[in-house]
Amino acid sequence: MLELGRMSKAIQREFPLAPIVGIGAVVVDAGRVLLVQRGREPLKGNWSLPGGMLEVGESLHDGVVREVQEETGLRVDPVELIELLDRIVREHTSQGEQVRYHYVIADYLCQVVGGTLRAASDADAVRWVERAEWNSHSALALDPITVRVIEAGWQRAAALAQEEGL
Repeated sequence: MLELGRMSKAIQREFPLAPIVGIGAVVVDAGRVLLVQRGREPLKGNWSLPGGMLEVGESLHDGVVREVQEETGLRVDPVELIELLDRIVREHTSQGEQVRYHYVIADYLCQVVGGTLRAASDADAVRWVERAEWNSHSALALDPITVRVIEAGWQRAAALAQEEGL
């Protein structure tokens, strides 16, 4: 699949020639975390964090703000980097093992500063979830890496809120 955005050249997401830089957002509000149901591969139909590909010339912060607004309608302020991680999906083909997807993703803790929640862009649905929902075997069926990032962001947001309350 080739992607055309604001970028002047197409990016090959499947079987890429090099890793693709992605950004994700752990948006915490009132103790809940925002999730999107992915509308395209990889992980189409799965619940995950809002995010996507960084565009050429775009800063990580600007990319997070853009992706969250495109997918959810909300404007956010990135607070801090939660985790930098690899997402590599390998596929066995007749030519041997190949890398189908390879993303290096910077996940940021974000706070809502405006907008109206709505599914848009490549998100099929959006919803706020309570901690018990991402920490259980709920119908969300979250990937373990996603759960780890959500929990780290939620914990950091709680710590920052406590620091502000002192």
